[in-house]
Amino acid sequence: MKKKNSAMKKVAETLAFFYPQVFRKYKGYFFVGALKTLIDAAAPFVSILVLPLLIDGLINGEEKTLLLLYAAVIALGGTFLKMIASVLGVTMEKYDEKFQNHFSEELSRRVMDLDFQLTEDKKALDQIEAARTGMSWYSGGVHGISQSFFGIVTDLITILGVVVLIALHAPLLFVLLAVLMLVTAVINSRSNKIEAEEYAGLSKFNRIFSYLGWEIVDFRYGKDIRLYSAQDMLVGKWEFYTDGTLKRWENKANRQLPLTLSVTAVNIIRTLTIYFYLGVRVILGKITIGIFSQMCEAGNTLNNSVGNLIWRVQDIIKKTNYAYEYIVLMRYPVAIEKGERHVADKPHTIEFKNVDFTYPNTEVQVLKNVSLTLSAGEHLSVVGLNGAGKTTFVKLLCRLYDPTAGEILLDGVNISEYDYKEYMQLFSPVFQDFKLFAFSMKENIVLGDDVEKEAVLPLVGQVGLEEKVSSMEKGLDTMLFKFYEEDGIEPSGGEQQKLAIARALYKKAPVVILDEPTAALDPVAEYDIYRQFEELVGGKTAVYISHRLSSCKFCDRIAVFSDGQVAEYGTHDELLKQGGIYAEMFAAQAQYYR
Repeated sequence: MKKKNSAMKKVAETLAFFYPQVFRKYKGYFFVGALKTLIDAAAPFVSILVLPLLIDGLINGEEKTLLLLYAAVIALGGTFLKMIASVLGVTMEKYDEKFQNHFSEELSRRVMDLDFQLTEDKKALDQIEAARTGMSWYSGGVHGISQSFFGIVTDLITILGVVVLIALHAPLLFVLLAVLMLVTAVINSRSNKIEAEEYAGLSKFNRIFSYLGWEIVDFRYGKDIRLYSAQDMLVGKWEFYTDGTLKRWENKANRQLPLTLSVTAVNIIRTLTIYFYLGVRVILGKITIGIFSQMCEAGNTLNNSVGNLIWRVQDIIKKTNYAYEYIVLMRYPVAIEKGERHVADKPHTIEFKNVDFTYPNTEVQVLKNVSLTLSAGEHLSVVGLNGAGKTTFVKLLCRLYDPTAGEILLDGVNISEYDYKEYMQLFSPVFQDFKLFAFSMKENIVLGDDVEKEAVLPLVGQVGLEEKVSSMEKGLDTMLFKFYEEDGIEPSGGEQQKLAIARALYKKAPVVILDEPTAALDPVAEYDIYRQFEELVGGKTAVYISHRLSSCKFCDRIAVFSDGQVAEYGTHDELLKQGGIYAEMFAAQAQYYR
């Protein structure tokens, strides 16, 4: 009973979540749906009510004109109603496209708004996939749910009508049909339960299946696939997870097969029962041949309507449970608690105070007791070997994650107390794995409202892309990549990195973070970036992560990370004099330039 209540609660929550949104934007959908419901409910009664008149009229020798009228009503009336219902159905399908676009957009917004650490959380990723497929493939979205809902209303109206007719001529038929319909309901309930169980295990397969499907055909991976002969591996993985998905569906079909055969057997018994019972009543003179035909059709209609009603009730439970995954995602708990304190418009000091960090769902401690202060306008270089915790330090600084222990302070206040979006506006990062979009060069720099090219051109010159931009016919309006435009360009790694730096500078945030900003640049371009570093960053606070220690000479302080700790801290000259980790790293790199 508790499980049933839970399922019905999800039905109520799902309808209460989606329908108010749809009604506000698309009121016409409900008017069309209501009209179609009434027409669908009325359509069977054209034949049920008029057919016995025609049959008894033929037997009793009534006038041909009246008989032709009966025949015309049966032939044309039902067809006319079905045509109207079909037109209304197409109209509702058009609304369905709008629904899918609306809720897909809302889903995309939600995924982009999720706390960053959830994008690396398997449970959250599975929930995203469950929401996406549950709202499309499995439930059919709002329209899919509404079809079941409107169908339930249609069935109820139809059942009421045929019940009145059967009560007048063959009341015992209720008992016979009720027993058989109850059996059918139990069978359908078990079948739906099997389908829900199999769906629960599909989200992981679908996510991997979708990933492989896109990666195999994405030309950005073309060089690696060809040069490393990765075709067999990729296709092999595709086949493996495709087989896994197909086995899920096969298992569902095999489990449901006995139930499907049982429903078929019940339907055969039902048909034989109706004809036998009504045939006996005709022989006994209780009903006419016309009423016999009416009761046969009414009995079949009642059975079908009740069966459809039960199926649709179960179907709407099933569909709303699938669509409920969308609601779960929309209400997904935050990974980072947000405060409401406003960030003051002034120079800021940021302090790491005894910070420890372990990535969620792991046991590896990445940062241990990190303490350092980043003063306003200070340029800090963060160096260390791979895996030392440098990028994790920056993720914590940007509040993509919260510390496991210790605290990070902004002007002496824990950053968790500040408004999250206001705090993030403090930073203009260029991560090592930054992404550019298949939009224009200008759009990739601005990432927001349209602005005049003149506002962007100075930045292009500062990062060394002025010559590249001026050489292109469309200039800053040139599209990157060839996803949408045939004349899109494929920028080099260095050009992409320069665009990312221009993007960071355009934001005009008080803290600039450059995570390996010269990794894809040649030595000359690297030197130019270092030389212009003061000009690019100006008086802003800067955090600079690099493996190339020559960049450290441009910074005020250097933090050397080793095994998740700040092993050394000071200026370039101070650390060279200490003769520690930094001095050894600098000497090892310097020999290649002598």
